[in-house]
Amino acid sequence: MRAMDLSHPATFARVYDEHAPAVYGAALRVLGNPAPAQDVFLRLWRRPGAFDSRRGDLGAYLRLMARSRALDLWRTAQAGGRATDRLKIASGRDEARTDDQPAPSAERDEERRIVLAYWGGLTAGEIAARAGVPVGTAKSRVRLGLQRMRAELGKTPDAAMAEAA
Repeated sequence: MRAMDLSHPATFARVYDEHAPAVYGAALRVLGNPAPAQDVFLRLWRRPGAFDSRRGDLGAYLRLMARSRALDLWRTAQAGGRATDRLKIASGRDEARTDDQPAPSAERDEERRIVLAYWGGLTAGEIAARAGVPVGTAKSRVRLGLQRMRAELGKTPDAAMAEAA
């Protein structure tokens, strides 16, 4: 088996194009959010030597990394929720947790904040801070929102700009 030079941009781009759907899908199935997949590809780019082709297939390695990262994030969120529950019980405020199944209105509010922040010309870090989410999550949501918008419009933003001119 011939080793790939994952530090070469063209090779990395080919690997990304080939494996991105499965890696994003693995993260989405576990967490309901594809953001951990970005971390996987970023780690692969920063440390291409971490993958050893003698130990297995690159696709399986990337999917496993995405699944593991998504599980780590899920466990962290669950632990945070349990700590919040314990604090509420200790303080005498035994209210139901809403983070397990957020209300549709809360999801709409978050989407509105991100859309307003994005169109307001904020950086990804500022959007993340305003929405109270990690930067990678904010970037993913902006990317997914743009994809949905393109699908709705049926054309790229550049084509729409050219038409308007």
